[in-house]
Amino acid sequence: MSNDSISVFGPDFPFAYDHWISHESGIGKVPVAMQGTEVAVIGAGVSGLVTAYELMKIGVKPVVYETGRMGGRLRSEHFPNAQGVVAELGGMRFPKAATTFNHYTNMLGLQTRAFPNPLTEAAGSTVIDLFGETIYAKTQDDLPEVYQQVAQAWQEALTTQAHLIELQKAIAQRDVDTIKALWNPLVRDWDDRTFYDFIAASPSFQKLDFRHREIFGQVGFGTGGWDSDFRNSMLEILRVVLTACDDDQELIIGGSEQLPRGLWSHKCPDPVHGPAKTSLSDLHAGATRPGVVSLRREGKHISVTDQYNNTARYQCVVTTCQSWLLTTSIDTDESLFSPTHWMALDRTSYMQSSKTFVMVDRPFWKDIDPDTGRDVMSMTLTDRLTRGTYLFDNGSDSPAVICLTYTWMADALKMLPLPIERRVELALNALAKIYPKVNIRQHIVGKPITISWEDDANFLGAFKGALPGHYRYNRRMYTHFMQQHMSSEQKGIFIAGDDVSWTPGWAEGAVQTALNAVWGVMHHLGGQCPASNPGPGDMFEALQPVDLDRTT
Repeated sequence: MSNDSISVFGPDFPFAYDHWISHESGIGKVPVAMQGTEVAVIGAGVSGLVTAYELMKIGVKPVVYETGRMGGRLRSEHFPNAQGVVAELGGMRFPKAATTFNHYTNMLGLQTRAFPNPLTEAAGSTVIDLFGETIYAKTQDDLPEVYQQVAQAWQEALTTQAHLIELQKAIAQRDVDTIKALWNPLVRDWDDRTFYDFIAASPSFQKLDFRHREIFGQVGFGTGGWDSDFRNSMLEILRVVLTACDDDQELIIGGSEQLPRGLWSHKCPDPVHGPAKTSLSDLHAGATRPGVVSLRREGKHISVTDQYNNTARYQCVVTTCQSWLLTTSIDTDESLFSPTHWMALDRTSYMQSSKTFVMVDRPFWKDIDPDTGRDVMSMTLTDRLTRGTYLFDNGSDSPAVICLTYTWMADALKMLPLPIERRVELALNALAKIYPKVNIRQHIVGKPITISWEDDANFLGAFKGALPGHYRYNRRMYTHFMQQHMSSEQKGIFIAGDDVSWTPGWAEGAVQTALNAVWGVMHHLGGQCPASNPGPGDMFEALQPVDLDRTT
């Protein structure tokens, strides 16, 4: 990685996770007496399987429990009767800035290509349909002046109020002192303020009229509209922008679910304990344990009971499931977490999300309209029911895929009670108003695929969206792996996942918190990192997130 590359390095906890896991000395090991110790990992999403894989490497035996489908929210649904053609129901675009996540895609040899975000070369062309007006563009420069004004106001607001240029330079150079000096005051200033407040109060937007804010909310710049996030803490948005998560994104060819499944089957070349070239699948005889229904404290151990009433006792447990499940699906002993941690876990705010996909016979959108000389259909952003429509070309010899509608929050709730056939019909009717000369229906082949994440009992929402005032909750969850000051009954259980991270909705956050949990388990069992490669816990005092309760 170039020193000039922006990555998800902080800003809250600027630790080089990517360097730690790729260091020639390894990340550490547990003492000989603890090698082979079983550690429970609850959840087989990307966070759970990164946790399990790295635990296997340092010498313990992970025991993975999963109540549903392996992969979590990296869920790639294959269209029947079409080899390799998938609908990405969860994570589908991954920034190059996600360098720790990308460590694993590279390790597994997964192939990527540019994601067709609006106004990017990968999209080919973009249509913005707002206020009944349809605009065709290939780049941002093709947009009318009002859109240029919105983009300029957004950039100016970030530059003048959030130290965008200085912070991104410090992040690229991994200059911890500068990051801390610039970021920590922003936490104090913006924890209680919403994203919308940032926009409405910005001098650059106050010079414009309300329509500019409407355009920004409906279209945004980068991956699409922003208004679904308007209620969230501005800190949540600043992290995404500062670390370039919203830029230069890629998709995983063949589906993102290959990554967690790849970690499950990947042969670890030289684990500290046990035979070489062992996989997680080998350790589990090919299948995860069933879902967990109970967690109880029993002295120095934690008992884990699965849905078939089988109970096992562990010195350490890592939970990577959605945090609400610890109070709903899993009967969790209250003593395992402090009251302040329970407050943080319970107050997590989740965003709704819905997607509907169809498979089509070919990428017909590349056809040229003889009357206009333009693509007959484009990546589409609109204020209509569909909001975002994405087009996926799998090559001339494979069927293509259209994500007819990708919506959030209130727009997703409009879809929630509707059967899939109705969702498809509504989306097609909306797109017909934007593309009256295009008969999308004649190209559809096979059955459509849809999802509403809030309707899934194992998820209850798409991902966290921190509200104003939630920074303290986020800090409690993220720093939970540092347990030296906890009571004995609260030690040995660790939380991980993107809803524990500073960057919810991004797989990078799931990976980073998984690595925090790995360090926590290693430390709990008496292990340590090499002196040449200190881990996140070793560097915590120097890098820790600002504590608002101790800051004047």
